[in-house]
Amino acid sequence: MKTDSLANKVYSEIRRKILTGQLQPGIRLKEDAWAKRSEVSRVAVREALTRLLGEKLVVVGEKGGYFVKSMTAEDVHQIRELREILELGALKLASKKIDRQQITKLEKICDDFTTMVKQGYFNGACEADIKFHETLVASADNKKLVEAYHASNIPLFHLKLTKTQAYMDDYDQTDQEHRQIIKALKSKNLRLAEQALIKHLLRGEAAVLDLE
Repeated sequence: MKTDSLANKVYSEIRRKILTGQLQPGIRLKEDAWAKRSEVSRVAVREALTRLLGEKLVVVGEKGGYFVKSMTAEDVHQIRELREILELGALKLASKKIDRQQITKLEKICDDFTTMVKQGYFNGACEADIKFHETLVASADNKKLVEAYHASNIPLFHLKLTKTQAYMDDYDQTDQEHRQIIKALKSKNLRLAEQALIKHLLRGEAAVLDLE
């Protein structure tokens, strides 16, 4: 494979793990470790990290090296506001266009999320969570909106990947809120869908800030 294809492979994997919370803020991304893990050259890893640096998902440390960017309370607040703007816009469009096939797809993602949590696969649950929101935005059937959402590098507001009761309650609430949004879309009740989404995002912001 060409270096650019290999770099894209590493970029996609690291980006996904950052956005789903599998790579925590402050963690160092070592070129040699990722090269070995992904079976690519360090050049390909460096290209991927440079791209992520440009997207402000990673930063360069004082003594060099790449680190997952940490978020301040203001970052979290602004991200929630941005998600609300983009996802509410998507809901408004989706409420007019969404069909049974798309509803079924969203329901399947919720079922996958539930299964992952029950089996203790919290990495998979986080990926199902972000897939739910990406699919919701995609159901608006607006390419420019999807591009803007993807380019915004919006991370999940998820708690640490653990199985304590407090965090299990968070997963349960996430599942319930996702299903409330779907139920409202099925009944063509845009106002109820918007209320459920806003509540979901506000709770996510509060949960993240509680961890600070």
